[in-house]
Amino acid sequence: MAPDSRAIERFLFHEARLMDAHRLDEWLALWDDDATYWVPCNDDDIDPLRNVSVIYDRRGQLRNRIQRIKETLWLKEQAPRLRRIVGNIEIESSSGEEIVIASSFILAQLHHHRQTIWAGSTIHKLIAQGDIFRIKYKKVILLNNDEPLPNMLFLI
Repeated sequence: MAPDSRAIERFLFHEARLMDAHRLDEWLALWDDDATYWVPCNDDDIDPLRNVSVIYDRRGQLRNRIQRIKETLWLKEQAPRLRRIVGNIEIESSSGEEIVIASSFILAQLHHHRQTIWAGSTIHKLIAQGDIFRIKYKKVILLNNDEPLPNMLFLI
């Protein structure tokens, strides 16, 4: 049976809203126990085990990253305001429970009266569990991943 594209869109929009609202514990709950979150740098398809990445986390490392963000950012300064638009959502493949989704995003960040625009594409591998999805893999390819990047005070 073909995956429900509207349900997948709703899931990706929900994920974006959680991230924009800094509801990171709820966002982490969307992830599978055996998950990978990857933001490559310098190239889109480098081997993350042999090359530097902006982020390359398994679920436990992602949980630790969220805790550090909450402890350092939210205690010391105001979190940035975020709004992202997710579009061009396409189901690339579906086999068994795993669905591979490609999408594009634009993210506006406002922090200390300065607005920064982030853009890129995302590959999600979702696991369908009945009527819900779990994130098994997320790769965020920043448009400017081969340029010097400012510190990100959020998860992209």
